[in-house]
Amino acid sequence: VPYAPQTWPSCICHGFISFLGFLLLLITFPISGWFALKIVPTYERMIVFRLGRIRTPQGPGVVLLLPCIDSFHRVDLRTRAFNVPPCKLASKDGAVLSVGADVQFRIWDPVLSVMTVKDLNAATRMTAQNALTKALLRRPLRDIQMEKLKISEQLLLEINDVTRAWGLEVDRMELAVEAVLQPPQDSLAGPSLDDSLQQLALHFLGGGMSAGAGGALPPGPDTVEMVDEVELPVGAGAGSKQPVAEGLLTALQPFLSEALVSHVGACFQFNVIVPGGTQSTYFLDLTAGQGRVGHGVPDGTPDVVVEMTEADLRALLFRELRPLGAYMSGRLKVKGDLAMAMKLEAVLSALK
Repeated sequence: VPYAPQTWPSCICHGFISFLGFLLLLITFPISGWFALKIVPTYERMIVFRLGRIRTPQGPGVVLLLPCIDSFHRVDLRTRAFNVPPCKLASKDGAVLSVGADVQFRIWDPVLSVMTVKDLNAATRMTAQNALTKALLRRPLRDIQMEKLKISEQLLLEINDVTRAWGLEVDRMELAVEAVLQPPQDSLAGPSLDDSLQQLALHFLGGGMSAGAGGALPPGPDTVEMVDEVELPVGAGAGSKQPVAEGLLTALQPFLSEALVSHVGACFQFNVIVPGGTQSTYFLDLTAGQGRVGHGVPDGTPDVVVEMTEADLRALLFRELRPLGAYMSGRLKVKGDLAMAMKLEAVLSALK
């Protein structure tokens, strides 16, 4: 540790006071020996300050301290460990995690550890926690769970870049994911939402389309298998002449009830674009009474707006198009509160 060199008057004064201290030690010996002689074990070093100026590390063995002018600080060189308490962190994809870490470190330079940081343990713990937070904010939940070892190694390097200047080296760091408090946001709007929309389309148009297909479709919409391409039954497209709006109204109206309204409490709007380019709008209002379904926009602001073309709706019905692929490519659009959109599951349960 660099410090200002002593001037000649300072050196003379320092030497004279040190001589007086040594003389006092001799005069009062052996009584003063109980206070002046210190034993330093092999795993420790003693940092001695004489008249405020640091000396080279002392030990192991017996160390002589001059009374009244020497002060000392013991430094333990053994490996120590601490844990970063579990804290709530948000990953890149919006998941909320409870994450902690176990850290092992040791002091490699006793002088730096005493001169640079007052509370070495607290400073190291804060550095580890800050590095942990920054690292997880840049990664999605899946990467955190699958690459904990790699993340721990990167954190080890980042922490050592800071702590080496303190005379400290982190030997090991292990990341510990305690719990996932909230799933990623994209999972809330992913396959579960698309499955609900596909089932809803099957319920809305199941009667008319099954008749047109001559009974070739599976008997229950709950057994739909999501595949890339499924061969369309012969005559299914040509024989289906029932309008989308009529299928929507006739399929839903008998199942509306106060219990369903109480459970769902949301308003849905469906925008269907027909081949001519015009848009037909339908609504399902489950916010009051027994619920209403009809043509046009609802009286209030809808909680969820689902927009698709009639061809895409039919493709979803005949399993020619993956719901997730349609949603991610923009062919199927969902606007509004996704949490409310998930309540379509309750509507589908009532239709069974």
